[in-house]
Amino acid sequence: MAEWLALNGCMAVAMESTGSFWKPLYNLLEGQCELLLVNTRHLKLVPGRKRDVKDAEWIADLLRHGLLQASFVPARPERELRELTRYRTSLVRERAAEVNRIQKVLEGANIKLASVASDVIGVWFTS
Repeated sequence: MAEWLALNGCMAVAMESTGSFWKPLYNLLEGQCELLLVNTRHLKLVPGRKRDVKDAEWIADLLRHGLLQASFVPARPERELRELTRYRTSLVRERAAEVNRIQKVLEGANIKLASVASDVIGVWFTS
């Protein structure tokens, strides 16, 4: 896609920041051309009728006329660090949920381990 855009003289690309759908394209095109990630709220403020069928043409026309405001996108190393941090946070949250489930199952079996141990799972050793 980057080659096709370059062959057709495309020097700027604008896209909506919808969910995480923009990330693969942004990573692919980063450094190849000028990229503008546009907040969907800002797009709604720009005059004009926005319909799903004509989104791409409408955004391209707004880009040509300089009516789009770019969202902040951190540099690649910071984006990667943020993803790792978010992933770790979700893993810690999932582990806590599993510990709570184990404790609930034990208490359902009349094993009140929490009343004699501060940590139901026990001590975890790290190297």
